[in-house]
Amino acid sequence: VMTESQRQQLAAVSYSSRFALALFYEAGRDLEVPWAGWYLSDHPCLRYISIDCRKRGAESPEVGPSVVVHTTVTFGSQHLESEPAEVQQLILSHLEKLVPALSEPASIKCHKWRYSQVTKAVPSSPGQMILHTQPLLLCGGDGFTQSTFDGCLESAVSLAEAVKSHL
Repeated sequence: VMTESQRQQLAAVSYSSRFALALFYEAGRDLEVPWAGWYLSDHPCLRYISIDCRKRGAESPEVGPSVVVHTTVTFGSQHLESEPAEVQQLILSHLEKLVPALSEPASIKCHKWRYSQVTKAVPSSPGQMILHTQPLLLCGGDGFTQSTFDGCLESAVSLAEAVKSHL
């Protein structure tokens, strides 16, 4: 059974929110932009734009390209409860101004990432927490470390060690 201390530690964890927008194009479409990814450090809405297949080195004439856009944390928190269609249109209008060469996509998907990245992890970043021993119940993830690839690995190793010690 979770202790009051554990409950308080978990309640103290906080996350940033943001939106991701994906634009999907037909096979054979050339997006006519010279880059694979673009990080924007000072835009009020957009933080990152990537030509997904180019970023992964997987361009192919058989598969249509896609563009992935991430918003800023500030934009995400300001529009967290807004209508999805309204948010999608706002992001698209900013994108069209920044990258006018992008043509009309075949389809669009807008995703609200309510829990995007950890802004405040469990104190002392333990990697995991044992909630119950019989049966063994653990929780882990970047909320127990940090929102980086290394943070996720740290949590995974910590979870594996905790399971191993209870075998």
